[in-house]
Amino acid sequence: MNADLQRAVQWYPGHMVRAMRRIGEYLKMIDVVVEVVDARVPASGRNPLLDALIGSRKRLIVLDREDLADAATTKAWVERFASQSLPAIAVNGREQPSVRRAGQTIAKLASDVPGMSRAIVLGLPNSGKSSIINGLLRRAAARTEDRAGVTRQLQWFRMAGNVELMDTPGILVPKIATPEAQWKLAMVGAVPRDRYDPQEIVGHFHRWLIEHRAGRTRVPDLETFARERGFSRKGGEFDLHNAAQSYVSAFNDGVFGRISLEEPT
Repeated sequence: MNADLQRAVQWYPGHMVRAMRRIGEYLKMIDVVVEVVDARVPASGRNPLLDALIGSRKRLIVLDREDLADAATTKAWVERFASQSLPAIAVNGREQPSVRRAGQTIAKLASDVPGMSRAIVLGLPNSGKSSIINGLLRRAAARTEDRAGVTRQLQWFRMAGNVELMDTPGILVPKIATPEAQWKLAMVGAVPRDRYDPQEIVGHFHRWLIEHRAGRTRVPDLETFARERGFSRKGGEFDLHNAAQSYVSAFNDGVFGRISLEEPT
């Protein structure tokens, strides 16, 4: 792991430290916890520090970007969470009918709370939290952007019925546990782009593909991608740095098809 990615492992901005401290306080008035997780990384994409804070509160895991993940693998993850008494639902945060199913589940979980109930939306940076909130509210209320760390302040929004939603800043774990989790989180956009070398991330990703899909992948390596997309410099050399940035974007746009980076074990 190079120095840039190693710094990313320790990356824990002050606003995240403060938000993590406050979440414990806010949870005292919360009835339902909605944990948004990128469906491509259901293990690495969760913050283990949240478990102790959430405790026994009602909880829904929303596997967002299911349209980018392998459908069979996502179904297996939903079943795995259910076996752990953790309700889970897979959605595409950009499609209203899909998010509406999550809203119905949240309302059901909150139905036995007298009066107004409160739900909090938690997740890693760029996990799709704001898109989920906008889908639940059926309007653009929470700011969305394809980069980590956009939401910086806590916000309350009123859902239909008797549920209020709290949006929170994305909370990156203080230390990403393994090198494998590091490149996966960088690949799906949970680590800020200026904190890692995209060439190295793409290299890890393609080696993983070869190992897990031997003879079954048509996803190009970085040099092939650079040649096909015209990332060249004078003298015939490839501009691999910019090609790698475009490669990561292509992955997150679904250009390479539906790919899950983790399977339940």
